[in-house]
Amino acid sequence: MVGASTGTKRVVLSGIQPTGVPHLGNYLGAMTNWVRLERTSSPQDELLYTVVGWHALTLPQDPKALMESRIDMLATLLAIGLDPKRSVIFHQDQVRGHTELAWILSCLTPVGWLRRMTTWKSRLATSRNANDESEVDESLLNAGLLTYPVLQAADILLYKATHVPVGDDQTQHLQLTRDIADHFNRTFKQPHQKHPYFPLPTQVDTPTKRILSLKDPSSKMSKSAPDIKSRILLTDTAPQIQTKLRSAVTDSIHGITFDPVNRPGISNLLTILSACSEEPIEQVVERCRDYGHAQLKTEVADAVEEMVREPREKFERLRKERGYLEQVAKEGAEKAGEKAEKTMNEVRKLIGLA
Repeated sequence: MVGASTGTKRVVLSGIQPTGVPHLGNYLGAMTNWVRLERTSSPQDELLYTVVGWHALTLPQDPKALMESRIDMLATLLAIGLDPKRSVIFHQDQVRGHTELAWILSCLTPVGWLRRMTTWKSRLATSRNANDESEVDESLLNAGLLTYPVLQAADILLYKATHVPVGDDQTQHLQLTRDIADHFNRTFKQPHQKHPYFPLPTQVDTPTKRILSLKDPSSKMSKSAPDIKSRILLTDTAPQIQTKLRSAVTDSIHGITFDPVNRPGISNLLTILSACSEEPIEQVVERCRDYGHAQLKTEVADAVEEMVREPREKFERLRKERGYLEQVAKEGAEKAGEKAEKTMNEVRKLIGLA
């Protein structure tokens, strides 16, 4: 656990893209864990949470929509319970050190390292030429898609983060960050330097629930899915939540059992109920064993509404308080900027630019 009494100060950093209003999967994943870390960390620990606007640009964006999404995501982080007096909450794009360090690290990072990233390989797979499956249509790709793991490394190393709470899907990227940090440390090691300049960040494995699509339980819940009934948004009202869950895909098997392979729809509902009620999945299954599907869906809807009602109300209030949100962002960027500029002054001297 981050914040355990080790006597050593820890720097915890994590980021989230400005995708607008988050869905239930986002909320039960990274977001609730950030709040848990804030509440359980040692007072000496530094906590930094950032909305990573630069990362969003790897895909086409409508400028007005992106601006609104940045504001909505900041409001969301406050609505779910993060405290700007305890954690540094800021927009990555308002701290110039991120892109400066990313460029420096890009000049040290072998392209081969980036081509081995599974995310890049998946991008290649989805951009095959329709007329020749052996060829990649490079017009569909941009340099940012290849190099954004370096920007991610810069996000972490700029604050000399020691701990990074991420899901298993980001393990490879965090290892790349460690490799880049080690490469920098060895390349620019000073004669009498006792410790490496950049710490090698440790992944914080935090308990997360993998929430699946309500309409296609073979895939994760996603905002990009065409069917709006496939996901529950933080802003959904109680009737909307009930409607979406009533139409959730299940099966024709009688009774309630947890079997993700053979009963993915039912198992997804049980996972959601377990996450909302904070009950072990085995306890939820035992309690719901004799339920019909409709009864299970009703209980899940009630549990989701109970969980999201307060953050939803806070979010709707906060998104209208633009002045307050701008102040939080400004203060967060100033705090982060001080730490970032200190790092960059040192980095510039190490590489010979100051």
